[in-house]
Amino acid sequence: MALKLFIIAAVVLAGAVTVASCPPTDREALLAFRSALHEPYLGIFNSWSGYDCCHNWYGVSCDPETRRVADINLRGESEDPIFERAGRTGYMTGTISPAICQLRRLSSIIIADWKGISGEIPTCITSLPFLRILDLIGNKLSGPIPAGIGRLQMLKVLNVADNLISATIPSSLTRISTLMHLDLRNNRISGELPRDFGRLGMLSRALLSRNQFSGTIPSSISNIYRLADLDLSLNRLSGQIPASLGKMAVLSTLNLDGNLISGQIPITLINSAVSILNLSRNALDGEIPDAFGQGSYFTSLDLSYNKLRGPIPKSMAGAAYIGHMDLSHNHLCGRIPAGSPFDHLEASSFVYNDCLCGKPLRAC
Repeated sequence: MALKLFIIAAVVLAGAVTVASCPPTDREALLAFRSALHEPYLGIFNSWSGYDCCHNWYGVSCDPETRRVADINLRGESEDPIFERAGRTGYMTGTISPAICQLRRLSSIIIADWKGISGEIPTCITSLPFLRILDLIGNKLSGPIPAGIGRLQMLKVLNVADNLISATIPSSLTRISTLMHLDLRNNRISGELPRDFGRLGMLSRALLSRNQFSGTIPSSISNIYRLADLDLSLNRLSGQIPASLGKMAVLSTLNLDGNLISGQIPITLINSAVSILNLSRNALDGEIPDAFGQGSYFTSLDLSYNKLRGPIPKSMAGAAYIGHMDLSHNHLCGRIPAGSPFDHLEASSFVYNDCLCGKPLRAC
């Protein structure tokens, strides 16, 4: 009788362990994912042992009810004690195995700042229906953004910055109505920006600098009511700045520097929500709009290295605030107005113009 009870208890206990552990298929997928990577310094994968991948596997989290793997969070730069003990940031080589796509309940994939992970983003990632975060910043990933990225209808964060991603932005990307943060900085992405970029109605940050984008700035961007930060700098964009950008309710940072943009500065940008405006190193011409007022609040205003001409607008003195300002390397002429903000700016803000004079430059 005692033996029978012991056997029953053992069976029940074994069943409980099975229920509490992650599914064997998830464990096998994680091990296949690990086998394609090499991390020589920190030993972050040393904890990936035993049958329960939901328990103390570094960077792995599971849904508490289903025990399915829900999150992979592997950051090469972290304040985690494992990095402090090693006294260094992480370095990892290898590729992202398609085995990761077998983890069908994944909500977030963060494989960031390992510097050496190469290969392409597995196209099967677009088949993960619950994915909300895809963060692959700071590696050596190449190839395109998967064409089917628009299938990820719950995605909120797409970050592939600081890689070697090429090709164009997939047309399906603008179908991700949930996307809030898009970071494609410092890659080799080319082609034109999607004309229907404005369909990304939930977007708050669009960071696309240091790529090879060409063509004009889509005016549909101004339809994105929540957009607060737009960085299109250091590309090959041309044409004029859409005046509608200055009518956006919450756009506070607009960086368009280092392009081939021409035409005049839209007057709408002078009295707008934008507080950081960088239009430097383009081909803008005409005069600086004389439309500054109490709605003009700039912590930074950079119009340097353009073809602007005429005088510095006297209305600048009526701006609510102008912190840093750079008008150098243009064709401006005339007396620099007195008073704020000009009394705290250095000569470097005005040099290399045609005939500016007055403090802090030479007397008129």
